[in-house]
Amino acid sequence: MKPEQQRIAFDRQVLDRFVRIVRMFTSDPKVGQTALWRFGWLVVLILSFNALNVVGSYVGRDFMTAVAGRDLDRMLVQTGLYLLVFAALTVVAVVARYLEETLGLLWRQWLTQLSLDRYLAHRSFYRLAMSGEVPNPDQRIADDIKTFTVTTLSFVLILINSGFTVLAFSGVLLEISPWLFGVAVLYAALGSYLTIYLGRPLIRLNYDQLDKEADFRATLIHLRENAEPIALLGQECPLRDRLFERLAEVVKNFHKIIQVNLRLNFFTTGYNWLIQILPILVVAPLYFRGEAEFGVVTQAAMAFMTLMGAFSLIVTQFQSISSFAAVIARLDALADALVAAEERAKAPSIQGVEDPTRLAYERLTLRSPRSGRTLIAALDLNLPYGQTLLVTGDPSARAALLRATAGVWEAGEGRILRPNLKHLAFLPERPYLPPGTLRQALLCGCPGTQLSDVQILDLAKRLEIEHVLQRFGLDAEQDWSVLGLAEQQLLAVARALLGAPRFIFLDRPSSALDPNKVKCLLALFCERAVSYVVFEEKTAMDLKDYDRVLVLKADGTWQVTAGERSRHEVGRSGS
Repeated sequence: MKPEQQRIAFDRQVLDRFVRIVRMFTSDPKVGQTALWRFGWLVVLILSFNALNVVGSYVGRDFMTAVAGRDLDRMLVQTGLYLLVFAALTVVAVVARYLEETLGLLWRQWLTQLSLDRYLAHRSFYRLAMSGEVPNPDQRIADDIKTFTVTTLSFVLILINSGFTVLAFSGVLLEISPWLFGVAVLYAALGSYLTIYLGRPLIRLNYDQLDKEADFRATLIHLRENAEPIALLGQECPLRDRLFERLAEVVKNFHKIIQVNLRLNFFTTGYNWLIQILPILVVAPLYFRGEAEFGVVTQAAMAFMTLMGAFSLIVTQFQSISSFAAVIARLDALADALVAAEERAKAPSIQGVEDPTRLAYERLTLRSPRSGRTLIAALDLNLPYGQTLLVTGDPSARAALLRATAGVWEAGEGRILRPNLKHLAFLPERPYLPPGTLRQALLCGCPGTQLSDVQILDLAKRLEIEHVLQRFGLDAEQDWSVLGLAEQQLLAVARALLGAPRFIFLDRPSSALDPNKVKCLLALFCERAVSYVVFEEKTAMDLKDYDRVLVLKADGTWQVTAGERSRHEVGRSGS
C-alpha cells in the first residue's frame, strides 16, 4: 500500500490546510475582493430565496384553502401572488447559480495556477516522477482541483442554505404542530446515522477509482504517444493485455461501488418516499377534528419536506461527500509531496556551488535512490572552462552523474562546482522540443535575448537543418515530433547554442546522430568557445576530441585518464 493510501480522513491537518487555502484565496490582491463580493451576494440571495419560500408556503396554504372552500375570487388573488413569488424565486435562483459558477471558476483558476507554480518550482515535477510517491499528479491538478473547488463551494452554500432553511421553517412547523417538528428531527438523525454506516466504504472506493481511471487513461496516452514504435515492433498484444488489465481493475472497483450504492439506495430511496407521507399522518387528525384548515395540511407537507431536506444533508449528499473526501485526500497527498520536494530542493544532500571558471566534483558519492547501491564513490575531478570531457562506463553511473550535474539527483553527498545553471545546456538522449512555433522552440533557452532571423538561419545552415526552417518557417504552430530524431536533436543543439552556454552536456549523441555529425558538432562547440562533456559508450567516440576521459565502473570506482587532445597523463583513480 502506498504511503498516501494508508489513511483517508478529515483530520486537523487537512482542515488547517483547507482554511489556509481559503484565506490565501480571499486575501489575494488580484482576486480576493472579487471573490468576497460574489460570496457575499450569494449569501444575500440564499437568504432571499428562503424568505420567498416561506412566503410561498403561506400563499400555497391560502390557495389550497380557497380551492377546498370553492372561493374563486380568493383563489385568483392567491394565484397572482403565487406567480409573483415564482417569478422572484426564478430570478434569485438563476442569478445565484451564475454567481456560484463564476466564483467556482475563479477559485479553480487561482488554485490551479498556485499548484502549477509549486509543481514546476524547484523541479518538483521531476522529483515526483522519479520517486513515484504520488500517482498521477497531472490528474490531481487538472481534475481533482476542479472537483474540489466546485464541490467545496457547493457544499458551503448548501450548508448556509440549510441553516437558513432550518431557521425559517422550524417556526412554521412549530406553529402547526410541535410533534411534527420533533418527528422531523428524530427522523433526520436516524437517517443520517444509518447513511454513514451503510455508505462509509464509498470514501475508500472512490479514492481508488480515481487512481484506477487515471492509470487506464495513462496507458491509452502511452499508446497514442508511442504509436509508431509500437506498430513497428508489433507490440499491440502486450499493450492490449495491459489495457485490458487496467480496464478490469476499473470495472472491479466500480462493481464494489455499485454494490455499496445498492444497499445505500435501498435505504435512501425508502427514506425519501416516507418523507412525503409522515407530515400528513401527523397533521391529518388536526384537520379531521376541525382544528386546522385543509391548506394547513399541504403547508405542513411542504414545510416538512423542506426542513427534512435541510436536516437530511448527509442522507441526500452522501455519495457526493464520499467522492469529495477522496478528492481532498488526493490533493492533501499531492500538497505534502510538493512540500517535501521543496524542502529537499532547499536543503540538498549534494551541494551545488557556483563557479564560472570550471566544472568540478569534490568527494562526490552518488547512490541509487531505490536500492541504495553506490554508483559513484568519492569522485574528485576538476575540468577548467575550455577543456572537454568524455564520460564512459556503467550506464547507471553515467545517468546519475549527468542528473547530479543538472541538480536533479538527490541520493548522495559531496560538492559540485559549476557555472550558474542558466550558463549550462543539457541535451538528453531523447531530444525535447516544446509545442508551438519553431521560433519559440529555438529561443526558449535564451529568454529576453533578441536574436534576428538571420542569426537563426546562419546557425541552421551550419547544422545543415535549414531545410526544416524553409519547410515550416519560424512562426508556424507544429508538433515537432513529425521530424526525424536526428533533426529534432540538431534543433535542440541549435536551441542550446543560441543560449550561449559555457558548458554543454550531451547524453549519448550517437543514438540520434552518426559519428561524423557528432564530430562536426564538437568542432562547432570549440569554435564557439563552449566546453563540452559527452556521456557515451567509449567505443562510439573518437578520443582525439577530448582532453580527459572519465571511466565509471559498475562497483562505484572510477578512473580519469588523458584524452588525445591532452597528451599529459592525468593518472588518477578513485574507489
